[in-house]
Amino acid sequence: MRIISGTAKGRRLGEPANVTRPTSDRAREGIFSALTSSFGAFAGVKLLDLFAGSGAIGLEAISRGATEVDATDKNQAAVECCLKNYELVKQSGATGKFNIHKQSAKDFLESLETPKEYDVIFIDPPYELENEYIIDLLKIIISKNLLKKSGEVIVERDDKWEELIWPKQYEVFKERSYGRGRFFFARLI
Repeated sequence: MRIISGTAKGRRLGEPANVTRPTSDRAREGIFSALTSSFGAFAGVKLLDLFAGSGAIGLEAISRGATEVDATDKNQAAVECCLKNYELVKQSGATGKFNIHKQSAKDFLESLETPKEYDVIFIDPPYELENEYIIDLLKIIISKNLLKKSGEVIVERDDKWEELIWPKQYEVFKERSYGRGRFFFARLI
């Protein structure tokens, strides 16, 4: 697994052993291609990566110029991996701030008291996680006004999993498939 573009292009990232299912390089390339179509340059972008794993999504954004990334994972090995990978990306000259929070996605969202708005919120839970949990996350994002009006939420699910019923405040405007992963891009209506 490597950083695809930006100041840290080509840097190899570590993965926490037997803990995560990392988003493939091909899938990340597709995701960031779609996001570049929406946002252009990543300068100034704020991203939230729920279920961070190795931190590859957030660190790719930092490498491309994102200002700030908040990442969550409740697994200690994943948190330690994210921190090591962030050090690799920082050595390349990337200046964005990467904050890793050792919490579940829901606990992190519920703990936010200071209003914070993100341009991109990436939700990549374990495939076996029930849709109800993801729907709860999407509702918290709305209730706490965490997504900018022009922002996007991306949810990854197993292509064999039952269809995710989105809260009515969201519009799914794009779907992409890479291997078993199906990515849904949504924005607020």
